[in-house]
Amino acid sequence: MLLRNAVGETLRDARTRQNRTLRDVSTAANVSLGYLSEVERGRKEASSELLASICDALELEVSDLLDTVSRTMRVEQTAGKGVLANATKNGLPATAAGNRSAKLDIDPSLRIVVPYTRAPVG
Repeated sequence: MLLRNAVGETLRDARTRQNRTLRDVSTAANVSLGYLSEVERGRKEASSELLASICDALELEVSDLLDTVSRTMRVEQTAGKGVLANATKNGLPATAAGNRSAKLDIDPSLRIVVPYTRAPVG
């Protein structure tokens, strides 16, 4: 998973959990609706200044965004690409896997714990 995809998914999850529209957040963040949509879809990489503006509009700390993105990417890298796909098929937001951030309003009981096992050598 690319960083810009994980950032976009996390921002979209935060926005939709707040029942806010792209227009509402783009206006509050002072960014065009089209550009915000591109960021959420992982098509554009947002600058640190733009991420700060979007996070402010979502009342989300940049550090919480980055923590969630890091956890999402770590889970995917450790467990394989199927984990997040299975989580979303079961009705969980993609960022729920491995997330401990209360600020994103994700119920800790929905967290997915995937044990790490090494493949046998030889």
